[in-house]
Amino acid sequence: MPWKECHVMDERLRFVARLLEGEKMAPLCAAFGISRKTGYKIFERYKDCGLGAFTDRSRRPYRQANWLPAPLEATIVRLKREYPGWGAPKIREKLRQQAPGVHLPAISTVHAVLDRHGLVKRRRRRRPAVAGTALSHPAEPNALWCADYKGEFQLGNRQYCYPLTITDFASRYLLTCEALSTTQEQFAFTVFEDVPGIRAPARDSHRQRGALCVAACPLRAEQTGGVVAAARHSD
Repeated sequence: MPWKECHVMDERLRFVARLLEGEKMAPLCAAFGISRKTGYKIFERYKDCGLGAFTDRSRRPYRQANWLPAPLEATIVRLKREYPGWGAPKIREKLRQQAPGVHLPAISTVHAVLDRHGLVKRRRRRRPAVAGTALSHPAEPNALWCADYKGEFQLGNRQYCYPLTITDFASRYLLTCEALSTTQEQFAFTVFEDVPGIRAPARDSHRQRGALCVAACPLRAEQTGGVVAAARHSD
């Protein structure tokens, strides 16, 4: 026995015919495998259009964004070629002056028309190059100290720890490693004051990461007699 072919138009016709015979909407929709919303839509369309309601309708939208009549689009392209330096706002204003009774498109629509015809020049945004501060590279020990927060991690009491290390640049000697509960500069300055060998200070200090305040460094240098000259460099 061959398979029976069924077409959508025939199924809609049978659905409406059974509705007109008095069957209920809900069980009939379940029998045809459609929702009640679709069933009511087919029936209402049949009452409005008759047998023409059973054919598939075009899915083309009623209104298309950025679409204009061909003469108006040609006028926009012509104005752009006559005035290459004009953008969409000036071209729209020119259209308003030339055709007062015509419904004017939006500025974005005019720009879309120009873009479709390749009349828009896209400019690359130039980002300013950022030049970093040149770092010194001393060869002798105790000439430069490096301060660095070695990340953060959570303790068992759910408080965060911020290890602050101070090392000598030339010898890579670890002067101190202090566990702090914050990255505020006043606590970091206290660590500098407690570094062993404070009477033989480094001539400079580099801040690699963290919250060592640059503005407070001159005051720090006065209080310690030049222990930390400044936190001049940062990355």
